[in-house]
Amino acid sequence: MKKIIVTGGLGFIGSNLIKLLIKKNYFVINVDKVNYASNFYNTKDFFNKKNYKFVRLDINNRSKLKQILNLHKPIAIFNLAAETHVDRSIDAPTEFIKSNIVGVFSLLEEFREFTKKNKKAKLIHISTDEVYGDVLKGRSKETDPYKPSSPYAASKASSDHLVYSYVRTFNINAMITNCSNNYGPHQHPEKLIPKLIYNIINNKPLPLYGKGKNSREWIFVDDHCEALFKIFKNGTKGEFYNIGSNINSSNLDIAKLLIHISKKKIRLGKNVKIKFVTDRPGHDFRYALDSKKVLRKLKWKSKINLRKGLENTFNWYLENMKYYTTLKKKDITKRLGIVK
Repeated sequence: MKKIIVTGGLGFIGSNLIKLLIKKNYFVINVDKVNYASNFYNTKDFFNKKNYKFVRLDINNRSKLKQILNLHKPIAIFNLAAETHVDRSIDAPTEFIKSNIVGVFSLLEEFREFTKKNKKAKLIHISTDEVYGDVLKGRSKETDPYKPSSPYAASKASSDHLVYSYVRTFNINAMITNCSNNYGPHQHPEKLIPKLIYNIINNKPLPLYGKGKNSREWIFVDDHCEALFKIFKNGTKGEFYNIGSNINSSNLDIAKLLIHISKKKIRLGKNVKIKFVTDRPGHDFRYALDSKKVLRKLKWKSKINLRKGLENTFNWYLENMKYYTTLKKKDITKRLGIVK
Protein backbone atom coordinates (compact mmCIF):
# COMPACT_ATOMS: atom_id res chain seq x y z
CA MET A 1 0.00 0.00 0.00
CA LYS A 2 1.50 3.35 -1.05
CA LYS A 3 2.19 5.79 1.76
CA ILE A 4 1.47 9.53 1.96
CA ILE A 5 2.36 12.00 4.70
CA VAL A 6 -0.10 14.76 5.56
CA THR A 7 1.34 17.44 7.83
CA GLY A 8 -1.18 19.30 9.98
CA GLY A 9 -3.58 16.40 9.67
CA LEU A 10 -5.39 17.07 12.96
CA GLY A 11 -6.60 20.36 11.55
CA PHE A 12 -9.57 21.25 9.39
CA ILE A 13 -8.42 20.72 5.79
CA GLY A 14 -5.80 18.13 6.72
CA SER A 15 -8.27 15.79 8.43
CA ASN A 16 -10.72 16.04 5.53
CA LEU A 17 -7.89 15.31 3.08
CA ILE A 18 -6.82 12.25 5.10
CA LYS A 19 -10.39 10.93 4.97
CA LEU A 20 -10.27 11.17 1.17
CA LEU A 21 -6.84 9.54 0.86
CA ILE A 22 -7.85 6.63 3.10
CA LYS A 23 -10.96 6.17 0.98
CA LYS A 24 -8.67 5.94 -2.04
CA ASN A 25 -6.65 3.17 -0.33
CA TYR A 26 -3.49 5.02 0.60
CA PHE A 27 -1.66 4.51 3.88
CA VAL A 28 -1.63 7.95 5.53
CA ILE A 29 0.85 9.15 8.14
CA ASN A 30 -0.58 12.17 9.93
CA VAL A 31 2.20 14.44 11.21
CA ASP A 32 0.94 17.14 13.58
CA LYS A 33 2.57 19.06 16.42
CA VAL A 34 -0.77 19.30 18.30
CA ASN A 35 -1.61 22.91 19.06
CA TYR A 36 -4.90 24.67 19.89
CA ALA A 37 -6.28 24.14 16.35
CA SER A 38 -5.37 20.43 16.29
CA ASN A 39 -8.20 18.15 17.32
CA PHE A 40 -8.28 14.37 17.66
CA TYR A 41 -12.06 14.58 17.26
CA ASN A 42 -11.36 15.33 13.59
CA THR A 43 -9.76 11.90 13.10
CA LYS A 44 -12.04 9.75 15.25
CA ASP A 45 -13.72 8.10 12.22
CA PHE A 46 -10.47 6.61 10.94
CA PHE A 47 -8.14 6.69 13.97
CA ASN A 48 -8.16 2.89 14.34
CA LYS A 49 -7.92 2.02 10.66
CA LYS A 50 -4.99 -0.16 9.59
CA ASN A 51 -3.92 2.31 6.89
CA TYR A 52 -3.63 5.30 9.23
CA LYS A 53 -0.88 6.31 11.65
CA PHE A 54 -0.52 9.43 13.79
CA VAL A 55 2.88 10.90 14.66
CA ARG A 56 3.19 13.85 17.03
CA LEU A 57 5.86 15.99 15.43
CA ASP A 58 6.67 19.63 14.81
CA ILE A 59 8.12 19.93 11.29
CA ASN A 60 10.83 22.15 12.78
CA ASN A 61 12.21 18.98 14.42
CA ARG A 62 14.43 17.99 11.51
CA SER A 63 16.02 14.90 13.05
CA LYS A 64 12.67 13.27 13.79
CA LEU A 65 11.28 14.42 10.45
CA LYS A 66 14.21 12.69 8.74
CA GLN A 67 13.46 9.50 10.67
CA ILE A 68 9.79 9.54 9.62
CA LEU A 69 10.67 10.07 5.96
CA ASN A 70 13.28 7.30 5.90
CA LEU A 71 11.05 4.90 7.83
CA HIS A 72 7.89 5.29 5.75
CA LYS A 73 9.32 6.38 2.38
CA PRO A 74 6.17 8.27 1.31
CA ILE A 75 5.38 8.81 -2.36
CA ALA A 76 4.04 12.25 -1.47
CA ILE A 77 3.78 14.86 1.26
CA PHE A 78 0.84 17.23 1.51
CA ASN A 79 2.03 20.14 3.63
CA LEU A 80 -0.83 21.68 5.61
CA ALA A 81 1.18 22.36 8.77
CA ALA A 82 0.59 26.07 9.30
CA GLU A 83 -0.76 28.75 11.57
CA THR A 84 -3.75 30.09 9.64
CA HIS A 85 -5.81 32.61 11.61
CA VAL A 86 -5.24 36.22 10.52
CA ASP A 87 -6.34 37.70 13.84
CA ARG A 88 -3.84 35.54 15.73
CA SER A 89 -1.09 36.65 13.37
CA ILE A 90 -1.82 40.24 14.37
CA ASP A 91 -1.58 39.39 18.08
CA ALA A 92 1.35 36.97 17.90
CA PRO A 93 3.19 36.94 14.55
CA THR A 94 6.20 35.04 15.93
CA GLU A 95 4.42 31.66 15.80
CA PHE A 96 3.51 32.28 12.16
CA ILE A 97 7.13 32.91 11.24
CA LYS A 98 8.25 29.76 13.08
CA SER A 99 5.64 27.45 11.59
CA ASN A 100 4.93 28.91 8.16
CA ILE A 101 8.44 29.96 7.13
CA VAL A 102 11.07 28.23 9.27
CA GLY A 103 8.97 25.05 9.45
CA VAL A 104 8.63 24.93 5.68
CA PHE A 105 12.38 25.50 5.32
CA SER A 106 13.00 22.50 7.61
CA LEU A 107 10.58 20.37 5.59
CA LEU A 108 12.21 21.42 2.32
CA GLU A 109 15.70 20.59 3.54
CA GLU A 110 14.68 17.11 4.71
CA PHE A 111 12.57 16.48 1.61
CA ARG A 112 15.52 17.53 -0.60
CA GLU A 113 17.79 15.03 1.13
CA PHE A 114 15.11 12.31 1.07
CA THR A 115 14.51 12.66 -2.69
CA LYS A 116 18.15 12.01 -3.54
CA LYS A 117 17.24 8.34 -3.15
CA ASN A 118 13.46 8.61 -3.58
CA LYS A 119 13.36 10.63 -6.78
CA LYS A 120 9.66 10.14 -7.58
CA ALA A 121 8.36 11.54 -4.28
CA LYS A 122 6.23 14.68 -4.55
CA LEU A 123 5.60 17.64 -2.26
CA ILE A 124 2.28 19.47 -2.53
CA HIS A 125 2.47 22.72 -0.58
CA ILE A 126 -0.96 24.10 0.33
CA SER A 127 -1.21 27.89 0.47
CA THR A 128 -3.90 30.58 0.30
CA ASP A 129 -5.47 33.21 -1.92
CA GLU A 130 -4.55 35.80 0.72
CA VAL A 131 -1.00 36.00 -0.67
CA TYR A 132 -2.39 38.09 -3.55
CA GLY A 133 -3.82 40.71 -1.20
CA ASP A 134 -6.77 42.95 -2.00
CA VAL A 135 -8.36 42.21 -5.38
CA LEU A 136 -10.92 44.95 -5.91
CA LYS A 137 -11.58 44.02 -9.54
CA GLY A 138 -11.16 40.86 -11.55
CA ARG A 139 -9.65 37.63 -10.25
CA SER A 140 -6.07 36.72 -9.27
CA LYS A 141 -4.11 34.56 -11.70
CA GLU A 142 -1.17 32.33 -10.83
CA THR A 143 1.16 34.80 -12.56
CA ASP A 144 -0.02 37.83 -10.56
CA PRO A 145 2.35 39.42 -8.02
CA TYR A 146 1.99 38.72 -4.31
CA LYS A 147 0.87 41.63 -2.11
CA PRO A 148 0.10 40.12 1.32
CA SER A 149 -1.55 42.41 3.88
CA SER A 150 -1.32 40.46 7.14
CA PRO A 151 1.54 38.68 8.93
CA TYR A 152 -0.29 35.43 8.20
CA ALA A 153 -0.52 36.11 4.45
CA ALA A 154 3.09 37.32 4.36
CA SER A 155 4.30 34.15 6.07
CA LYS A 156 2.43 31.99 3.54
CA ALA A 157 3.77 34.08 0.65
CA SER A 158 7.27 33.55 2.01
CA SER A 159 6.75 29.79 2.21
CA ASP A 160 5.48 29.71 -1.40
CA HIS A 161 8.61 31.52 -2.57
CA LEU A 162 10.80 29.12 -0.59
CA VAL A 163 9.16 26.07 -2.15
CA TYR A 164 9.49 27.47 -5.66
CA SER A 165 13.14 28.38 -5.07
CA TYR A 166 13.86 24.76 -4.09
CA VAL A 167 12.24 23.57 -7.31
CA ARG A 168 14.42 25.92 -9.39
CA THR A 169 17.65 25.51 -7.43
CA PHE A 170 17.53 21.92 -6.18
CA ASN A 171 15.11 20.42 -8.71
CA ILE A 172 12.75 18.97 -6.09
CA ASN A 173 9.38 17.71 -7.31
CA ALA A 174 7.05 20.19 -5.66
CA MET A 175 3.84 22.05 -6.53
CA ILE A 176 2.11 24.99 -4.85
CA THR A 177 -1.64 25.44 -4.47
CA ASN A 178 -3.44 28.64 -3.56
CA CYS A 179 -7.01 28.07 -2.43
CA SER A 180 -9.88 30.39 -1.62
CA ASN A 181 -11.70 30.43 1.73
CA ASN A 182 -12.60 26.90 2.86
CA TYR A 183 -15.59 25.92 4.98
CA GLY A 184 -17.10 22.63 6.12
CA PRO A 185 -16.97 20.05 8.94
CA HIS A 186 -14.12 20.11 11.49
CA GLN A 187 -13.25 23.81 11.07
CA HIS A 188 -12.21 25.61 14.25
CA PRO A 189 -14.87 28.16 15.30
CA GLU A 190 -12.37 31.00 15.38
CA LYS A 191 -13.11 31.22 11.63
CA LEU A 192 -16.17 33.06 10.30
CA ILE A 193 -18.62 30.34 9.25
CA PRO A 194 -18.17 27.94 12.21
CA LYS A 195 -18.17 30.91 14.59
CA LEU A 196 -21.50 32.09 13.18
CA ILE A 197 -22.89 28.56 13.47
CA TYR A 198 -21.67 28.27 17.07
CA ASN A 199 -23.30 31.59 17.96
CA ILE A 200 -26.57 30.67 16.24
CA ILE A 201 -26.76 27.37 18.15
CA ASN A 202 -25.87 29.11 21.42
CA ASN A 203 -28.19 32.12 21.05
CA LYS A 204 -25.43 34.72 20.66
CA PRO A 205 -25.07 37.77 18.37
CA LEU A 206 -23.37 37.23 15.00
CA PRO A 207 -20.29 39.51 14.86
CA LEU A 208 -19.23 40.86 11.47
CA TYR A 209 -16.25 43.14 10.90
CA GLY A 210 -17.01 46.65 9.65
CA LYS A 211 -20.28 46.62 7.73
CA GLY A 212 -20.00 43.00 6.64
CA LYS A 213 -19.31 43.94 3.03
CA ASN A 214 -15.92 42.23 2.74
CA SER A 215 -16.08 39.69 -0.08
CA ARG A 216 -14.66 36.18 -0.08
CA GLU A 217 -14.67 33.29 -2.53
CA TRP A 218 -15.97 30.27 -0.61
CA ILE A 219 -15.24 26.63 -1.40
CA PHE A 220 -16.48 23.51 0.39
CA VAL A 221 -13.56 21.59 1.86
CA ASP A 222 -14.37 18.33 0.02
CA ASP A 223 -14.05 20.15 -3.31
CA HIS A 224 -10.67 21.51 -2.24
CA CYS A 225 -9.45 18.04 -1.24
CA GLU A 226 -10.51 16.57 -4.58
CA ALA A 227 -8.52 19.30 -6.33
CA LEU A 228 -5.46 18.55 -4.20
CA PHE A 229 -5.70 14.89 -5.12
CA LYS A 230 -5.87 15.70 -8.84
CA ILE A 231 -2.83 17.95 -8.52
CA PHE A 232 -0.94 15.20 -6.70
CA LYS A 233 -1.79 12.70 -9.46
CA ASN A 234 -1.37 14.86 -12.54
CA GLY A 235 0.12 18.22 -11.58
CA THR A 236 3.39 19.50 -13.05
CA LYS A 237 6.55 20.11 -11.04
CA GLY A 238 7.09 23.75 -10.15
CA GLU A 239 3.57 24.85 -11.12
CA PHE A 240 1.23 27.03 -9.07
CA TYR A 241 -2.46 26.12 -9.08
CA ASN A 242 -5.31 28.37 -7.94
CA ILE A 243 -8.26 26.45 -6.47
CA GLY A 244 -11.59 28.23 -6.09
CA SER A 245 -15.32 28.12 -6.68
CA ASN A 246 -15.37 31.29 -8.82
CA ILE A 247 -18.27 32.60 -6.70
CA ASN A 248 -17.94 35.44 -4.20
CA SER A 249 -20.22 36.35 -1.29
CA SER A 250 -20.05 39.12 1.27
CA ASN A 251 -19.74 38.19 4.94
CA LEU A 252 -23.14 39.78 5.47
CA ASP A 253 -24.71 37.53 2.82
CA ILE A 254 -23.12 34.47 4.46
CA ALA A 255 -24.58 35.42 7.84
CA LYS A 256 -28.05 35.98 6.37
CA LEU A 257 -27.95 32.66 4.51
CA LEU A 258 -26.90 30.80 7.66
CA ILE A 259 -29.77 32.37 9.61
CA HIS A 260 -32.16 31.25 6.87
CA ILE A 261 -30.76 27.71 6.88
CA SER A 262 -30.76 27.44 10.67
CA LYS A 263 -34.43 28.46 10.96
CA LYS A 264 -35.32 25.17 9.31
CA LYS A 265 -33.18 23.20 11.77
CA ILE A 266 -33.65 24.81 15.19
CA ARG A 267 -35.67 27.43 17.04
CA LEU A 268 -33.65 30.65 16.97
CA GLY A 269 -33.04 32.54 20.18
CA LYS A 270 -33.77 36.25 20.51
CA ASN A 271 -30.07 37.16 20.58
CA VAL A 272 -29.32 35.69 17.17
CA LYS A 273 -28.89 38.98 15.34
CA ILE A 274 -26.16 40.39 13.12
CA LYS A 275 -23.86 42.71 15.05
CA PHE A 276 -21.26 44.90 13.34
CA VAL A 277 -17.99 45.17 15.26
CA THR A 278 -14.76 47.15 14.92
CA ASP A 279 -12.98 46.10 11.76
CA ARG A 280 -9.79 44.03 11.68
CA PRO A 281 -6.57 46.06 11.15
CA GLY A 282 -5.41 45.86 7.52
CA HIS A 283 -8.54 43.94 6.54
CA ASP A 284 -8.52 43.11 2.81
CA PHE A 285 -11.82 43.94 1.17
CA ARG A 286 -11.95 41.21 -1.47
CA TYR A 287 -10.20 38.01 -2.50
CA ALA A 288 -11.01 36.32 -5.80
CA LEU A 289 -9.19 33.62 -7.77
CA ASP A 290 -9.02 32.76 -11.44
CA SER A 291 -9.09 28.93 -11.40
CA LYS A 292 -9.19 28.36 -15.15
CA LYS A 293 -5.76 26.70 -15.15
CA VAL A 294 -6.75 23.78 -12.92
CA LEU A 295 -9.95 23.34 -14.95
CA ARG A 296 -8.12 23.44 -18.28
CA LYS A 297 -5.12 21.28 -17.35
CA LEU A 298 -6.56 18.91 -14.74
CA LYS A 299 -10.30 18.93 -15.53
CA TRP A 300 -11.24 19.96 -12.00
CA LYS A 301 -13.98 22.34 -10.89
CA SER A 302 -15.94 22.76 -7.69
CA LYS A 303 -19.20 20.79 -7.47
CA ILE A 304 -20.84 21.75 -4.17
CA ASN A 305 -22.81 25.00 -4.29
CA LEU A 306 -22.76 27.42 -1.38
CA ARG A 307 -26.24 26.74 -0.02
CA LYS A 308 -25.80 22.97 -0.07
CA GLY A 309 -22.34 23.25 1.45
CA LEU A 310 -23.57 25.51 4.25
CA GLU A 311 -26.46 23.14 4.98
CA ASN A 312 -24.03 20.20 5.19
CA THR A 313 -21.75 22.23 7.46
CA PHE A 314 -24.54 23.40 9.78
CA ASN A 315 -25.85 19.83 10.06
CA TRP A 316 -22.40 18.51 10.99
CA TYR A 317 -21.94 20.96 13.87
CA LEU A 318 -25.50 20.36 15.06
CA GLU A 319 -24.90 16.60 15.03
CA ASN A 320 -21.46 16.89 16.62
CA MET A 321 -22.05 19.12 19.62
CA LYS A 322 -19.43 17.09 21.49
CA TYR A 323 -16.85 18.69 19.17
CA TYR A 324 -17.22 21.99 21.04
CA THR A 325 -16.35 20.35 24.36
CA THR A 326 -12.91 19.50 22.97
CA LEU A 327 -12.08 23.20 22.58
CA LYS A 328 -11.23 25.91 25.07
CA LYS A 329 -14.12 28.33 25.28
CA LYS A 330 -11.81 31.36 25.07
CA ASP A 331 -10.53 30.09 21.71
CA ILE A 332 -14.11 30.26 20.42
CA THR A 333 -15.38 33.47 21.98
CA LYS A 334 -12.43 35.78 22.58
CA ARG A 335 -11.93 38.65 20.12
CA LEU A 336 -8.40 38.65 18.71
CA GLY A 337 -6.48 40.91 16.36
CA ILE A 338 -7.01 44.29 17.99
CA VAL A 339 -3.95 46.52 17.68
CA LYS A 340 -3.44 48.41 20.96
